[in-house]
Amino acid sequence: MDPQREHDWPSTEQQAYLVQQELRPLVRAAPLTAPPRTLAGLDVAYGGSHGSADDRVAAAVVVLDADTLEVLDSATAVGTAGFPYIPGLFAFRELPVLIAALRGLRTTPDVLLCDGQGLAHPRRFGLACHLGVLAGLPTLGVAKTPLLGSWDEPGPARGDSSDVNDGGEVVARVLRTQHGVKPVTVSTGHLITLDDACALVLRASPHYRLPETTRLSDRLSRTALAAAASPADAGPAAT
Repeated sequence: MDPQREHDWPSTEQQAYLVQQELRPLVRAAPLTAPPRTLAGLDVAYGGSHGSADDRVAAAVVVLDADTLEVLDSATAVGTAGFPYIPGLFAFRELPVLIAALRGLRTTPDVLLCDGQGLAHPRRFGLACHLGVLAGLPTLGVAKTPLLGSWDEPGPARGDSSDVNDGGEVVARVLRTQHGVKPVTVSTGHLITLDDACALVLRASPHYRLPETTRLSDRLSRTALAAAASPADAGPAAT
């Protein structure tokens, strides 16, 4: 699949802020128009010094049947981060290689589930928002911990949740996916509501704390990184 929108990838912090400023107004929350048939999980594994623009990175996308969670399609891409680690600009390290992996899919997923934040971001434009705008698909973020804001501890049962508030705005929801386990943080990216996003995360998490989309894409990205024996590429290469 190809993204619906593209832009030049910045080389400086100021250029990256300008990209976020330009694209942020395009983010839109909307209910899903139909029950999704497929869910795609996306994740990135890192080699190297974990912060350098030269870090080796491998992205994976795994497409699952939304009902059975059977794997229907997958793709990987390997390259270099191309941008240093700067808080609030993490997407610029991961998106080029993630998009390269998406281009390797034979199918177009109905919803993208990212390992990261969406609206729960200092400028309300985390990785899930950025990817959703570029891909033109419903996109949400599933993070292991909240990035910002305040919230109450949700109840202990599967499905219990609590809104995350920041600056008087609900930016995410901490969601208990299994009884008694630490909750995950769900935030909207693009073309989805927070209620729909949480329902999908629960649907994709029948047995474990993390949804199968995250578990499988994490495993595949690590496998792709380990298999990448050639020198660091100038840019991401899909496989």
